[in-house]
Amino acid sequence: MDVNTCERARRARDARFDGRFFIGVVTTGIYCRPVCPVASPKPVNVRYFPSAAAAAEHGYRPCLRCRPEASPGTPAWLGSSATVSRALKMIAGGALDSCGVDELAGRLGIGDRQLRRLFLKHLGATPVAVAQTRRLHFAKKLIDETALPMTQVAFASGFNSIRRFNATFQTLWGRSPRELRRVGPRAKDLTTANEYCFRLAFRPPYDWETLTSFLIPRATPGVEDVTPDYYRRTISLDGNTGFLEARPVRGIPCLELRVQFPDPRSLLHILERTRRMFDLGADPDEISRHLRRDRKLARAVARRPGLRVPGAWDGFELAVRTILGQQVTVKGATTLAGRLAAMFGERSEHGLLFPTAEVLADADTRRIGLTRARTQTLRELARAVCRGAISFEGARSLDSFVEEFMAIPGIGAWTAQYVAMRALGEPDAFPASDLGLRRAIAGSGGSITAKVLEERADAWRPWRAYAAMHLWMASSDDGIPENSKSEARRKTA
Repeated sequence: MDVNTCERARRARDARFDGRFFIGVVTTGIYCRPVCPVASPKPVNVRYFPSAAAAAEHGYRPCLRCRPEASPGTPAWLGSSATVSRALKMIAGGALDSCGVDELAGRLGIGDRQLRRLFLKHLGATPVAVAQTRRLHFAKKLIDETALPMTQVAFASGFNSIRRFNATFQTLWGRSPRELRRVGPRAKDLTTANEYCFRLAFRPPYDWETLTSFLIPRATPGVEDVTPDYYRRTISLDGNTGFLEARPVRGIPCLELRVQFPDPRSLLHILERTRRMFDLGADPDEISRHLRRDRKLARAVARRPGLRVPGAWDGFELAVRTILGQQVTVKGATTLAGRLAAMFGERSEHGLLFPTAEVLADADTRRIGLTRARTQTLRELARAVCRGAISFEGARSLDSFVEEFMAIPGIGAWTAQYVAMRALGEPDAFPASDLGLRRAIAGSGGSITAKVLEERADAWRPWRAYAAMHLWMASSDDGIPENSKSEARRKTA
């Protein structure tokens, strides 16, 4: 971190730096966000940390005014190696809830000592400290934003002992959980049982309009409901079902997330998956600054400075949806996805649940109008997921995932890159063979080869997925037909 930059951002309370670093105040023993509204301390009394976990490791406790647990979070790719970025995604997905650092490191293909060293170098804290801070921040969020009894808050945030839960809060915040609830923000009143409302922060700008315009034609009927105002879908975790609904909050850089789910112990995973689904951890200023260097991209970036890469609730579901889209239009793929969900998915009180890999492993999907080859591709994908050969947890590098995914018959480079882009949240995934992208760069009705586009796109690293989104949306503005993308898939998948 550059201390001078941090100091200027702190004094200006610059929201662009919210979550990119944290401020420890020596005289109070508190750590804050750069946007904290309290009077600025003297520079001599300030220490800067690359993560909340690092500040906690040095003995600082969270500020009750700016609530570090409500920050947009530290972008996984800023200042960190690809390995740390993947590890952070896995920790956010609960990788350390049931295993140790050695197993996490093994899944990443490195030793546990090397993983700890990388975390200390890039985040100033060990993987265990990062996971513990994540849990504590979530517990504080439950206290502030729900009416859950403290016993359920403790268990939902990973504490096995109420006594330890109370002692930890007393030590860290200087108050008991009940005292924190009394002085914190009032939770939104919800009349339905097992229903919760959270606010998930992001760094502005955020182009919600473009995000929903991309998702609306791709929403699976019965499973998802997307309008310009909200996104809603059914969800299933650990044998329980429910729904989530997200919508922007006017005048505040956050999404309001409404969740109905019977087991509060799943709430942290639901929130983390929602954050990835809506790409809330992105730093739009950093991405735009980099992509604007290309004159062809500069106009598209200026038109949509808050563009995000739409993620997915479930990686397998997105992969199936992508395979259904091979050689057909977006509208045709959506129709097929709706038929698949209706025929092979489960019904819940909230709507259809998308079929699992176990169900599709032996399903005869020709009944929904698929060819024999496409049916076999879906079966092979489902079987690979069931036996663990394909995983969407993000442990593998982009190149490794693409290579493994393309080993499935009927899956080519376009499909693999697109799935990595949206299901894994890989910011550098790039389907270079896409005809829409090649036309967008060529301009004036022309086209370039995939190889030429890939060479051009090398300068866009590590944000090629965002460049692809900008070019796709610019193509739609310029009237390039939607089914131009299916022509590229016909060649690659």
